Amino acid sequence: MKMIEKLQHKYALSRTGAIDMIKACISVALTNIVLMMPAGILYFLIKDLLEGSLKKERIPFYVVGSLIVLILIAVTNYIQYNATFLTTYKESGVRRTHLAETLRKLPLSYFGKKNIADLTTNIMGDCAQIETASSHWIPELIGAVISVGIVGISMFFAFDWRMVLASFWVIPVAFIIIITCSGAEKKAVRKNQAVKLDMSDGIQECLESIRDLRSNGAQDRYMDELAGKIKAVEKQALFTELKMAVYVNSAAIILKLGIGTTAVVGGALFVKGDITLLTFFMFLMLVSRLYDPMQITLQNFAAIIATGVQCERLDEVLSTKLQTGSEKMTNSGYDIVFEHVGFKYSDDTDVLSDVSFTAKQGEVTALIGPSGGGKTTISRLAARFWDVNTGSIKLGGQDISGIDPETLLKNYSIVFQDVTLFNNSVLENIRIGKSGATDEEVMEAAKLANCEEFINLLPEKYDTFIGENGSELSGGERQRISIARAFLKDAPVILLDEATASLDAENETAIQQALSRLIKDKTVLIIAHRMRTIENADKIVVLKDGVVAEQGNPGELSAKDSIYRRMKEQQKISQEWSM
Repeated sequence: MKMIEKLQHKYALSRTGAIDMIKACISVALTNIVLMMPAGILYFLIKDLLEGSLKKERIPFYVVGSLIVLILIAVTNYIQYNATFLTTYKESGVRRTHLAETLRKLPLSYFGKKNIADLTTNIMGDCAQIETASSHWIPELIGAVISVGIVGISMFFAFDWRMVLASFWVIPVAFIIIITCSGAEKKAVRKNQAVKLDMSDGIQECLESIRDLRSNGAQDRYMDELAGKIKAVEKQALFTELKMAVYVNSAAIILKLGIGTTAVVGGALFVKGDITLLTFFMFLMLVSRLYDPMQITLQNFAAIIATGVQCERLDEVLSTKLQTGSEKMTNSGYDIVFEHVGFKYSDDTDVLSDVSFTAKQGEVTALIGPSGGGKTTISRLAARFWDVNTGSIKLGGQDISGIDPETLLKNYSIVFQDVTLFNNSVLENIRIGKSGATDEEVMEAAKLANCEEFINLLPEKYDTFIGENGSELSGGERQRISIARAFLKDAPVILLDEATASLDAENETAIQQALSRLIKDKTVLIIAHRMRTIENADKIVVLKDGVVAEQGNPGELSAKDSIYRRMKEQQKISQEWSM
């Protein structure tokens, strides 16, 4: 049982996959042993010939025996193929599905702190590497060790033990050489992985920022830096391969010494009359059959050690704590209540401290304050992108930490400051807000979000493809499509993070008018830097240095010397400034 659990953890396997891997190793061992049977038949045939005892009645024995061995080889190879390849590919599908399900259930904050190129490598490269290890390397290695062990022990009792030692001593020594390099090899592979990720990041960054690089005349300098990263990958790859080659070739040389020791010891024993010529011949035939496959096995062993890095990386994702909870909502209404909430990121820096306020249903609650005060963090906590460290957040009286994140998010429409669009039609980009929405519903949402004006100017109107991340649209147009999604979803809670930041004054006013129709009986939490955006808010919560500095309605806060009032005055001065 412990072996199965260890295999599951080490190679990211399901329980069935771990059991199948054990079966694969046994099938390889069985195949290896069966492949040695022809040598046994040949041994007895030569013995009969040398002793002159080969009679006609013995010939059927060798013929039938040879046919049986051929059948056994065919059967064991069939079993091995199914056990090593078919089950591995099936398990690979299970692993990828499990990884996808794990990624789906991870806190959304995980993707904010995780390198995207690294995650892509996890999903594509690491899974493929482990698949190759499971189908080719691990069963071959374990199967070879088992079969060699069984053959060695059998021959130790059946033949002269000195010949067994002379033939087999090199195998454990060769493995010890490979094992001693495991630490250095893993270190080299990690370094190799790091420079590859650095190169991938550089290429992706170059493609995303090519316009800025060209407009600033910085493309040559950047390309020189990128060329350096590519060169570093080449250099590290050569270094890693060279380091592995040193150990593997050293082990291979040791293996070859086994042929010499077998010949020397066998020759000496034969001269002394301790073994027969036939036994001497058999051991020479054995080592020639044994060492070449064993050399490949040693290469596989080195590759398995290197694969340990991919396994560790994948295990890091699969071992990350998932956000779980009930799929049943028991809330009464949709008030969002923060009660003494404290939160810090992984670096232990306090972001929020003892934050308490209520965003009531049917009202607009605005979060304002200096940059870095914790406004965006509050909106993410409200949607359970992260879980709080202290205190609680409740939706309609139900603690959101006990609600399944996907169930919770069905109640939220969220418009981020950074809009994500897809290389699809305008219609389908808006339809993401509500799966299965009719074209009429999508168009109505677009109208509410003030999208019709620019959509009607597009070549194919709603069927126009807008390019990767909406590259064919302006910033304001992209943001309005994101707002249209929120209208289409029509969820009871709306989170707006600088939702009108890229809009001109005219469109901002139109969107605010549309929002006022949308928010009836809904809970609206809005983050804004423009004070005119929140003039009609029902409640303002001012955050500074992670604490609630003040809260109240616009009238109350404007009537006293408040942070809100000073921010309004400073923005008014900046708006009146001119060249």
